[in-house]
Amino acid sequence: MKAPAAPPHDCPLCPRLSAFRADNRKKHPDWFNAPVPSFGPLGARLLIAGLAPGLQGANRTGRPFTGDWAGDLLYATLLKLGLAKGVYDERIDDSLELVDSRIANSVRCVPPQNKPEPSEIKTCRQFLISELDVLPNVKAILALGKIAHDSVLTTLGAKISTHPFKHGVVYDVGKFKLISSYHCSRYNTNTRRLTAEMFEDVVGKAKALALR
Repeated sequence: MKAPAAPPHDCPLCPRLSAFRADNRKKHPDWFNAPVPSFGPLGARLLIAGLAPGLQGANRTGRPFTGDWAGDLLYATLLKLGLAKGVYDERIDDSLELVDSRIANSVRCVPPQNKPEPSEIKTCRQFLISELDVLPNVKAILALGKIAHDSVLTTLGAKISTHPFKHGVVYDVGKFKLISSYHCSRYNTNTRRLTAEMFEDVVGKAKALALR
């Protein structure tokens, strides 16, 4: 099975992100500090689209959503719903494996203040396009947050204006079902915009759409 295209370890495509990575390598030479690869089996039927690596999460560990609060909620939910197995221990060499699901970030490198610029989202979209072009079995996409939602729509050539971001709403976009959730960030859970119960519900809906 052909693997999707991925940026090189020293990807130069986004100068601002490249410079930020270089600065973090000087500060934290033991961190991953590179474009974070997607995680999960190539035969997955559910693709989870994230935003970008967190500075002390995926940028440190080298695996999406690993090492920060968003990953705590995401992986606990995936394990509970049978979309993952093993133990999540906030490090890349734990025993966690995804089951019929795969995670691909819209932007592969950590952005300053966790805010990628529109040009960076556009530049990195080629790798999300490759995921959806190459992975043979994806039926449903779960987008985490509005930026990921909008990036998926643009990737699929759909109009954002006719598919506005709404938590838990399902859209038919070409051959895919798209369902989106508020991002599982600490800010959203602390403000109760997103609860663990809400997140479990939307992930469960995504699973049902993908595995039916």
